[in-house]
Amino acid sequence: MVSAVVRDHSVVYAPRMQDLLAREEKVFRIDATTVGVSDCDLMAEIVAGRPVLATERSVYKPAAGADIPHDSATRTIRALGQDVMAGIRTPPPPARALSGAWPYAATSYLRRWLFASDPLPVSLLSKRGVTRSDTVSRIVDRAVTLWPGSDAEGKCTALAEQIRGASGTQDRKQAIALYRRATATLCDGVAALAGNALWLMGPAREQEGGARDDLTSVLWETLRLLPPAWMLFRKGGDAYTGLHPEIRPTDSVALFPLLMHRHPDYWSDPLEFRPERWAGVADPEKTPAFMPFGFDGARCWAKHLVVPLAESLLTVAFDNGLVIRSPRQEAHIPLRSLLSVRFDAEAAA
Repeated sequence: MVSAVVRDHSVVYAPRMQDLLAREEKVFRIDATTVGVSDCDLMAEIVAGRPVLATERSVYKPAAGADIPHDSATRTIRALGQDVMAGIRTPPPPARALSGAWPYAATSYLRRWLFASDPLPVSLLSKRGVTRSDTVSRIVDRAVTLWPGSDAEGKCTALAEQIRGASGTQDRKQAIALYRRATATLCDGVAALAGNALWLMGPAREQEGGARDDLTSVLWETLRLLPPAWMLFRKGGDAYTGLHPEIRPTDSVALFPLLMHRHPDYWSDPLEFRPERWAGVADPEKTPAFMPFGFDGARCWAKHLVVPLAESLLTVAFDNGLVIRSPRQEAHIPLRSLLSVRFDAEAAA
């Protein structure tokens, strides 16, 4: 299961990921305190075994020294949905900004498309150059805490309005953390998905003069073969010990959609990129052994936004003649929390 040759080009995984892909067992020990699982039924039982802990969530983990209240989380989801839908309806930025190293160029492009209307310093919260520096991030957070742009009512995104409308310093700090996390998680994830889809579609699309497949099916197949959220981690505990003899009370559990999505027990021609397998599938998430956004009770909070936004991004890329310049045949996937192919692309002038 290591090599996946699709349309005359392939991907090369980081060594530790290659080791995982070479596993034939569906339940296996990774190290002294971690068990890996790619068995469909066992994964469902593990997710149902207990609620997800706050510290296991990427966005709603504690911030500013306190847990994120449920109502704050709900408001953030709704605000982000409003901002994405509003952004998709507006003209996209110039496509030349998509030229460069992917997925980073796509991440910056999405942030500009969706959140550039926010006043300074709020808009800096979503800038990749800021988020890469802890020191600069703290300075920006402090600036936004003191001055959230009170004169910007009606001129900013719904997420930024959450900061402006916070009732006190603690609430504002948490709203800042949610703004930063929500924008980063969404834009990074969509950029990775779109980039993976571009690579999987491959040179054939360029040779056909930009002809495109059904983008929705392309994205669902990309979520199967190269899912950005390729691993889910659950801390150990008694809830899992009775589910499988390999799992001990002290063990944490790593769930691998990447392995499950490529296993021949669940899929025909599992390593082939075949978007047509999703034609006529009304609800792809009900497909057995398919976990692009998690199981019931632990699904991605923004799953309803990811595919439409990625489709809009790909449409902009194709309409403006975006082509992959390098590498041409073999791209590397580093060991990161998001699985994403790295390549350089160029949009038509």
